[in-house]
Amino acid sequence: MPDSAQTPRQRYRAQVQDEIKQAALDQIAEGGTGALSLNAIAKSMGVSGPALYKYFRNRDDLLTALIEDGYGDVAAAVRGAAEGAAQLPARARLHALAEAYRAWALGQPHRYLLLAGTPSAGYQAPPHTVDSARAVLGPFLAVLGAGRPWPAAEALHGGLRRWVEETPAVGAWVHEHAPQADPVPVLAAVLVLWSRLHGVVSLEVEGHYQGMGHDPGALLAVEMDALADALGLAPVAR
Repeated sequence: MPDSAQTPRQRYRAQVQDEIKQAALDQIAEGGTGALSLNAIAKSMGVSGPALYKYFRNRDDLLTALIEDGYGDVAAAVRGAAEGAAQLPARARLHALAEAYRAWALGQPHRYLLLAGTPSAGYQAPPHTVDSARAVLGPFLAVLGAGRPWPAAEALHGGLRRWVEETPAVGAWVHEHAPQADPVPVLAAVLVLWSRLHGVVSLEVEGHYQGMGHDPGALLAVEMDALADALGLAPVAR
């Protein structure tokens, strides 16, 4: 829905930016990030190449916009799952969030790969995209904060405690979602979770499980149950 506070010029600019981003996603879906070409986008839109630079400074600027949109969409999917599972036990909520993340990735693999890897050689995401990435994991913090500290993860605590001390925004991020928890054990848990979630989903999206005869969704459930066991989250009654 258009923002009524925007001027006509601003609405037109936003519309053109959306058209450019959709054309870019179409290119990426067909040929990967290497296929992304501002000149090709301009040609498909019937404008000159330089005209696109009024909307995105360069290719990396466009990639950043696509990455921010991707994080926003997957974060919304995870938040929706959290809201839908709010009354469930913590372990069941963990599964619901992980399944929502996987479903988004499988539904839009070309967009997921923008988030999961390096979109192009030399590209570095701007620092502000970190906040967008944290938004995806935020709902997981509330679930993990309901668990107990995991002794096997204590080897991570020293470095994570320094991170919290040196970067107040990290502690604030944890406190927002798990206000009663010590942020360090929760960060250790979310680091392990992110590694397992990202690992399973990335391997599936990239096709590495093909021919192995197992269900990647079941594998993800095994990983989430193993983490839930480590954190002492009560088993779900069957």
